[in-house]
Order: sequence, then C-alpha cells, then structure tokens
Amino acid sequence: MSERTYRVIVRGVFADLDDTQRTELLASAGEHDILKAAFTEDGTLVYDRELRAFSFRCVVRQAADLADEAAGGTACDRAATALAARAIGHGALRTQVTSVDDMKIRRPRQR
Repeated sequence: MSERTYRVIVRGVFADLDDTQRTELLASAGEHDILKAAFTEDGTLVYDRELRAFSFRCVVRQAADLADEAAGGTACDRAATALAARAIGHGALRTQVTSVDDMKIRRPRQR
C-alpha cells in the first residue's frame, strides 16, 4: 500500500497556566522559538514569551487512501499528547495540512 507524507501545523492557545508552568515555559522559550521550528515525526512546539498561542509542527505519514483531514487529526493527537506530558492545558486546536507529495519544486533554469 502506498503512503503519503504531510506537514501539519497545529495551532492553539495555552489554557489555565499556573505560575510554575509559566516559569518553566519562559525558561525554555529560547528552545521553542520560531527560528528553531522544524517539521519532525515527534513534533516541535513553538511559542513566544507572551504565552498565549502556540503551534506544533509535525510530519505525518499515512496510507494514501486516507483523507488529508486524517493527518490533521493525527497531528492534533500528537500535539495534545505532547502538551499533556508537560501538564499544559490548551484550548481548541486547528490544523493546516500540506501534502509534501503534492508540492511542486521549481528548479532554476539552466542557461
């Protein structure tokens, strides 16, 4: 069975952060900067020092016969799991799914 690869960005907002969680997130904010963001299998959590919104970037591989929206659901599950592992609450999650297989690569013209 063939497989498709997706890059998924999950966006959400932090919810019910206590002072300890805020302190821990701020202490590691440099590691979660947008400039260090990458699409990985495990996912990369990105946020700024305001601690309002976050994004979670991950790569999802799934069977080609599944809908693109299924990749978004998988990514939401990964994001929720990653946040829960750190005991961090969040609001509703939304996704942006891009199929890597459908990306067009523009190669420079040779003269």
